[in-house]
Formats: sequence, structure tokens, C-alpha cells
Amino acid sequence: MVYDFDTPVNRRGTDSVKWDVAENELPMWVADMDFQAAPEIREAFRIRLEHGVFGYADLTDDWYNAYIGWWKNRHNFLMERDWLIFCTGVIPAISSVVRKLTTPNENVVVQSPVYNIFYNSIINNGCRVLESRLIYENGEYSVDFEDLEKKLSDPQTTLMIFCNPHNPVGKIWDRYTLEKIGNLAKKYNVKVISDEIHCDLTSPGKEYIPFASVSETNREVSITCIAPTKAFNLAGLQTAAVCVPDPFLRHKVWRALNTDEVAEPNSFASTAAIAAFGKGGAWLDELREYIAENKRISAEYIKENIPGVFVVKGDATYLLWIDISALSGDSSEVAAFVRKHTGLYVSAGSHYGKGGEHFLRMNVACGKSVCLDGLNRLKEGINLYRKEKTNKSF
Repeated sequence: MVYDFDTPVNRRGTDSVKWDVAENELPMWVADMDFQAAPEIREAFRIRLEHGVFGYADLTDDWYNAYIGWWKNRHNFLMERDWLIFCTGVIPAISSVVRKLTTPNENVVVQSPVYNIFYNSIINNGCRVLESRLIYENGEYSVDFEDLEKKLSDPQTTLMIFCNPHNPVGKIWDRYTLEKIGNLAKKYNVKVISDEIHCDLTSPGKEYIPFASVSETNREVSITCIAPTKAFNLAGLQTAAVCVPDPFLRHKVWRALNTDEVAEPNSFASTAAIAAFGKGGAWLDELREYIAENKRISAEYIKENIPGVFVVKGDATYLLWIDISALSGDSSEVAAFVRKHTGLYVSAGSHYGKGGEHFLRMNVACGKSVCLDGLNRLKEGINLYRKEKTNKSF
């Protein structure tokens, strides 16, 4: 490999949300990688920094072309310049759109288990979460279309937040699924926010399909949230984009983002996107290979060393979705026990809504030595948990 993903980076004492933990703890929870950004991106920052003036920033043609070129070349989807609106982040965009396109007490549909902050964006804006639980059979996830149609057809439902690829289960949705969701949304006059922030973190040889690329109907009903932040580990720079092909809907989204004052870039936001999409491709490809290997090692380790527990097959994200249904307790209890006794900090699946009660989410976007440390702690913690449960049963 040209790029170094093995050398550990000490993130303690750097104002890191992830690493603000006790000295003996190993955080493998929040979706934040432990790798330095690509050297090409850091060089672009250096040049920008040395200029020394950080006044109000504006977007240039290079910013628009970076997004358009990346999605055309990487994802076979040609976006038009007018479709793109800058935003400081995917979640700020989602929250703004929920505020603009709904009224209090209306329903917003999500497919659980799903990224927990979606719930915040809905509830904080006075709306009701309407969960359409994914089908989980034989270690695979699929959409329950009968239930989804029932939820979308409710007259109180006006919006759906869709995760593509799906966090936390790692599912890449196929064209048939995307098209059917789009058709149901149009049938019941529901708009779809498609969160595609994990789209570039697919396994080598696997490709995601942009929701808006599938059909004219999907373009008409969709608001797509995209960013370089997850794939290139740039979340702290507050840089993202919203893609809205329909002009009427786009005006509403534009007004929402500007009303909430989340549509203006900081001095490094444009630089980050241009450098990532313009010069970060080779780094990303090696990163995907590295993460795929970490996921493979983790799945094999867990299968061989933690009986009854296994990693759900997923072709996207750097997050393991671990099935712990063989254990007697729910995920919150297991996660808390493992953290208390081993220092390993993973996410309880119950945080992600219905269907997550017997899963753990574990971030393996880290060096292999750290990954193995986490796996050893997981094994130790679950073994201790089982012993304690067995002793209490007598």
C-alpha cells in the first residue's frame, strides 16, 4: 500500500468526542475513523492555511465540479449544478428539511434499526417517528414493503428519511428496492430524504446506487444528502451538500437551509470537498481495502472465539453489526457490562430503534493492532457476561 493505515494516531487530548474517555478505555463506538486524512487533502489545507486570511468564504465552480465529477465518475450519476446546495452537515440539512416540509404532529417514516440521530431530527421538530421495521431473516436485511406502504399511506405521513447505504446494518440497497420506495412515496405524496453519507465506504467491488439516479419519479420526490466527511474523515470541518433535482422542492430546501443559517461555508469547507473528490480517490480505494480486511478479520475472530455471536454480512460502512441474540440480555445491558469490565466502548443496538435490541455496533476504522485489541476485549467481556449470568441462574 502507498498509504499508511497501520501507524496508530494518538487522539487523546485533541478535543475528540470519540476519545474523551477514561485512560483504560478503548472507544469503538461513534462513526469517526482513527486515520489521518489523505496527504493530498492535508496539503490543500496547508496551502489554504498559509494564505493566512480567513474571511467570509464563497463557493466556486471548483466546488460544484468536484461533486458533479465524483458522482459521475464513481457512481454513474450526472448531477446538474443547479441541483446542489451547500450545507454545513448532513444532520443540519435533515433537521432543516424536517422543519420546512412538515407541521407538528405529522409522521416521518424511518426504517429501523437506523441511525439514531434521525429520531432526534424528527422529535425535536415536533413530529412523530413512524418506524417501519426492516425484515431480518437468516442474517440478511430487506424492506417490509407491506408495512412500509401502510406507514406511507397514513394521511399524517409527509416525509421519509431513508438511509442509503444503511447505517447501522451495512446494507447496500438494490435498484428494485430504491425504485419501489420512490414509487410508493409518489403514490402517497411523501418526500424522501436520502442520507447517502456512507456511499463511498463500500467494500471493494461493491457499488451503491444513488436514490435519485433510479428514475424520474425518484428524482421528483427526493432530497439527497451527501458529503466527503465520512469517507475522508473530515466531519469536524462541517462541509456537505444537498442534491435536489425538482426545482419546486429545491426552492423549499434552499429556503430551509438559509433560514436556519446552515448554508454558508467556513474557510476550509470548500477546500476539503475539492481536495477530497479531486485528489483523494487513490487514498480512498486503499482505505476501502484496509477496512474490508479489518471487517474480515473481525468476522472470523468473533465466529471462532465468541460462540453464538456473529457479524451480520454488510457491504458498506466501517461498522460491524454484531448479532448477540444468543446472549440472554439486551444490547444496552451487554454494552454497559463490556465497557465496565474491559474498557471497550461499543454502541448498543437498542439506540437505533426497534430491531436493534440484540445487536452491538462496533467501529473498525482503526489500525489492525487497535482492532485486535478491541476484539480481545469483546471476547473477554462477553465471556465474563456469560459467566455472571450463569452464576446468577443458580
